[in-house]
Amino acid sequence: MRRTALLASAALLAGLLPWATAQAADDPAPAPVDRFEGEVPFAAQPAEGIFTWGGDTDDPPTLRLADRADAPEGGKVLAGSYDISGYGGFTHDFAATAPAHDWSAHRGIRFWWDGRNNGRKIPFEIKDGGANGEASELWTTSFTDDFTGWKRIELPFTDFTYRTDYQPVGGIDHVLGLKEMWGYALTLPAGTKGDFALDDVELYGTPDQALTASVTTDAPVHPVKEGATAKVEVTVATTGAQPLTAPVTVTYATADGTATSGQDYTPVSGTLTFPAGTASGATRTIAVPTRRDRAAEPAETIPLKLDVTGAKAPAETPQIVVDANGLPYLDKRLPIRKRVADLLGRMSLAEKAGQMTQAERGAMTRPGDIAAYDLGSLLSGGGSTPTPNTPGAWAKMIDAFQLRTQATRFQIPLIYGVDAVHGHNNLSGATVMPHNIGIGATRDPRLAERTGAVTAAEVRATGVPWDFAPCLCVSRDERWGRAYESFGEDPALVDSMETVIQGLQGRANGKDLDRADKVLATAKHFLGDGGTAYGSSTTGTYTLDQGVTKVTRQQLEDIHLAPFREAVDRGIGTVMPSYSSLDIVGDGKGAVKMHARDDMINGVLKDRLGFDGFVISDWNAIDQLPGDYAAHVRTSVNAGLDMMMVPYGYKDFTATLVDEVKAGRISEARVDDAVSRILTEKFQLGLFEHPYADTRGAAAIGSAAHRAVARQAAAESQVLLKNTGGLLPLKKRQKVYVAGSNADDIGNQTGGWTLTWQGASGDTVPGTTILQGLRRAGGDVTYSKDASAPAGGYDVGVVVVGETPYAEGVGDVGNGHSLSLSAADQAAVDKVCAAMKCVVLTVSGRPQLLGDRLGEIDALVASWLPGTEGDGVADVLYGRRPFTGQLPVTWPKSQAQLPINVGDTAYDPQFPYGWGLTTLTHVPRGGTAALRDLGARAAAAERHGDDRTGRALVTKARLLVQRHTGGRLTAAVAKPFADADHLLLTGRYGKAVQKLTDAYRAA
Repeated sequence: MRRTALLASAALLAGLLPWATAQAADDPAPAPVDRFEGEVPFAAQPAEGIFTWGGDTDDPPTLRLADRADAPEGGKVLAGSYDISGYGGFTHDFAATAPAHDWSAHRGIRFWWDGRNNGRKIPFEIKDGGANGEASELWTTSFTDDFTGWKRIELPFTDFTYRTDYQPVGGIDHVLGLKEMWGYALTLPAGTKGDFALDDVELYGTPDQALTASVTTDAPVHPVKEGATAKVEVTVATTGAQPLTAPVTVTYATADGTATSGQDYTPVSGTLTFPAGTASGATRTIAVPTRRDRAAEPAETIPLKLDVTGAKAPAETPQIVVDANGLPYLDKRLPIRKRVADLLGRMSLAEKAGQMTQAERGAMTRPGDIAAYDLGSLLSGGGSTPTPNTPGAWAKMIDAFQLRTQATRFQIPLIYGVDAVHGHNNLSGATVMPHNIGIGATRDPRLAERTGAVTAAEVRATGVPWDFAPCLCVSRDERWGRAYESFGEDPALVDSMETVIQGLQGRANGKDLDRADKVLATAKHFLGDGGTAYGSSTTGTYTLDQGVTKVTRQQLEDIHLAPFREAVDRGIGTVMPSYSSLDIVGDGKGAVKMHARDDMINGVLKDRLGFDGFVISDWNAIDQLPGDYAAHVRTSVNAGLDMMMVPYGYKDFTATLVDEVKAGRISEARVDDAVSRILTEKFQLGLFEHPYADTRGAAAIGSAAHRAVARQAAAESQVLLKNTGGLLPLKKRQKVYVAGSNADDIGNQTGGWTLTWQGASGDTVPGTTILQGLRRAGGDVTYSKDASAPAGGYDVGVVVVGETPYAEGVGDVGNGHSLSLSAADQAAVDKVCAAMKCVVLTVSGRPQLLGDRLGEIDALVASWLPGTEGDGVADVLYGRRPFTGQLPVTWPKSQAQLPINVGDTAYDPQFPYGWGLTTLTHVPRGGTAALRDLGARAAAAERHGDDRTGRALVTKARLLVQRHTGGRLTAAVAKPFADADHLLLTGRYGKAVQKLTDAYRAA
C-alpha cells in the first residue's frame, strides 16, 4: 500500500491510527511547522534548521530523516537515538534573518509521537519574542510517553509556563505573546538509552481567550492579624491590554485549611463577573473577615478557591493566613535564647529539616515549595538574578519569597544569601570593589572595613541579609583559580584584613545585625582550601581547586586555622567548609573531604574555638562524599554542618534527613543544635520583626560616595614593582601611548564573580576602565589596543595586559589557563617597549610571568583586579595619590618555582612578598646606622604596645632598603625582606627591622 494513501482523508487517518483527534468544524486549517520531508535542513543559526545540543559531547542525540511505512504524514519521520547523562535534546529554530512567525491565530501546537511506553516525561518548549531562536523567551510544558505506537500529542498554548531555571537572555516580558515565535525544542529523557520518532508538527485550533486573558490575584498569600479582614484583589488582564471579547466569571468560596470556619473566620462565597468589553486591568475585591479568639496560637490558613470561566485561572489557590500570635518566640522583649528555645520546642521534625535546607531561587519546582517544605533559606548562585537586574527587582523578588513563609505554621522567615565577594557583584550597577588579593595589597585594615561596609549596605538594601564572604583562604599556590579570592599567602596578612567582617556585620556581639546596612557574613572555606597540592583535584579537569591539602598539624594551625580563629573572635555569623580534602600527616585518616570532618567542624571550630554561629555547606558539596545519598546526609550533618546548600535537591535532602533521624542515625539533639544556631542568627538579623526588604538605602547603590571608597581601594591596591628612572608618576604634559588587551575592558578589570559566576570580558557593568580613567585624569592619551597604530612621537607608553575572567577551578593553571601573557599581550609589550619608555600594568588575579621581558620594561605595576573604578588606577599613575601597595603574595620568576611563599627555606623570587615601591613619599636615607636607630625605636614601640609607631618605623626601614637594593633582588635580599613583612604583621617590629637590616647588608 502506498504511504500517500494513508492520507486520503482525515477520517481515514482517524480510522487507521489510534488516538487521532477530530478537527472542529469551525477550526482554521492546521498550519504546518515541520513535515520532516526534507523541507527543513539540519542546520543552525542564523539559518533555519534542526540541530542538537547537550550538556557535554556525549549528550546530544543523533537525528535522521527516516523512511517509515507507517508515517502519519508524508513518507518520512524525524527519528533518533540518545544516551544522555546530563541533558540533551534538539531544536527547530526559524531563520534569524527572516521575520518571526505569528502563532496567535491558533489554540496550540501538536505532533505525532511514536510512543515507547517508558513512562518518561518529555519537556517541550516554544520560543517567544526576542532577537532570534537563541535569544528568545522560553515557555515549557511536557507530555508523558506512557503509550505504544503513534499518538497525536496536543499541547494548548495555555499549558505552557515561563521557564524559571534557565532563560538565554534572562527573560524579556514574561508574557507569551505568540506573535513573534522562533521555533520549538524537545528535551529527551536522561539516564537511559532510548530512541524516538516524531512527525507532523503543526499549529491547530481556534485561539482560546484563556490564552490572551487571565485572572490573577494581588498575591498568593494574604497575611492578616487575627480579627482583621483580609482583602484579596482579583484582576483580569489581556495580552496587549485589549478589552475582553467575551465575559469572564470568577466563582469564589473559602474553604477550611488549618483555620476553622465559623471559629477562626467568617466563610464567604459568591461570583465576580467581568462582562465582555471590560478593560484590561479591571479589579474586584473579595473580603474575608477573620475572628479573634484571644488564644495564643500558630498561623492558620484559609484557602480561597477560585473557579474561572473565560480566562486562564490563577496558577495557584490564594491563601488567607491568620498570623501567629501570643506565642513567646514572637515577643521581641525576650532574650533571643528564650525565643529560640520556645520556637524550637514547638517545631516538628519536618519543620526543623526545612530550616536546615537551602535551595537555589531558580531551581524551585514552584514558589509554593517554600511553605510546603518549610524551607529555611534560598540563595542566588553566581548570575542567578531577577529580570530586570535592578535593586527594586531584587527587593521585590525576595519579598515575594518571604511572603511565602507567612503561610507556614510559625512564619519563620527565610535567610537569603548571595556571593557578594567584591561588592554586590551579582547586581548590575553595584559598586564593584577590587578582589581580595587587591585589598590585601593595600595593607589597610581600615579601608578593608570600609569596603565591607559599602558591600553590606548595598546588599541589604536589595533585601539580602546574608553574604557568603569573606574568603579567609591563605593562598599558597598562585596556580589556584581562586587565588584572587585570598587576601594573600601569609595568615598574618589575612588576619589583618578581617576588619572586613566588622564592615559587613558591625560589632562582634551581633548587636548591629538588625541594621538596614549590615549583613550576616560567612568565613570560607574551612579549612585549608588554599593549600591544595597541584594535581590533587579529582573534580573534572581542575588541577588544584577542590584538591587535597596535606600538612602537619602545626602547619594546619599556623597557616590555615589562624584566620578562622580570628574570625570567630570577631563574631563571624556563619562558616562554610571547603570542597577540598584535608590530609593531616600522622593522624591516620588520610585525605578526608572537609564536609565530612567531624574532628575539624565539631571538634575544632565549634568546641575548641567556640564558634556559636551556624555552618553552611558549599554548593552541592555533600554530593562529593562517599556512599549513597543517605550517607552523604548522615555524614555531613553528624560532622557538624547545620544547613545544606542543596540548590536543586532540596526535596531529597529534607526527606532523607527526616528518615535518618527517625532511623536513629542522626540524633534529634544534633538537629536541635543546628536549628537553634540558624534561628539565633535569624532573630539577631531582626528578620522575624522585619522580614521584608528595607530599601531606604537603595539610592546609595553605586553612588558617588560608595564609588569613592572603591576608587581609593583600587588606588591603594596598585603595587609598583619597578620604576626605573622615576618614570612614574606620569606628567600631564607627556604624550602617552596606551595599548593592551585590558586597558579598556571593564569585564577583564573586574574579573570573575561579576554579574555571573565566571565573569566575562567586555562592557559588562557600569564603571570606568583604566583607559577612561587616564583620559579623565587630563592626560594626552592615544589608544591602540594591539599597538598597531604608529608609535612615534610619544613620551611614554602604558601597556595594560593580563588575564580574562575566570572563577574557581575553571581558572586553575593547567585547566586551560597559564601564568604567562597571551601572545597578543606579549606582542603589545614588545612593540611599545621597543619604541619608547614604557609602563606595563598587569590586570590579573595572580602574578604574571614576564620572563626576559622585565629588562625592557621601565616601570611595572601589579594592578590585580581593581573593580569598576579605573579612576583609582589613573590616580596613582598620574600622581594624584602615591603608590603605597605591597605584594600580598610572592611574585615568582618561573612556574617551576611554584609553590613559593614567605618563610620558605629556599626563596629566590622575582619580587618578594611585601615588596612595593612608592611615589610622592619621602624615602629616608642612611645605612646600617640609620637602620639600627629605627630598630631600637621599633623595639621600644613594641614593648609599649604602640602599634602605630611600630608600623611606621618598619615602613621607613622597608623604603630605605628598597631604595638601597636598586632592584638587585638576590635570594639573600628577598628572604629576610619577606620575613620582615610577616614580622611586621605579627607585631614584632624590632625583629622586622633586624630582618630588613639583613636584607640591606645582603644588597
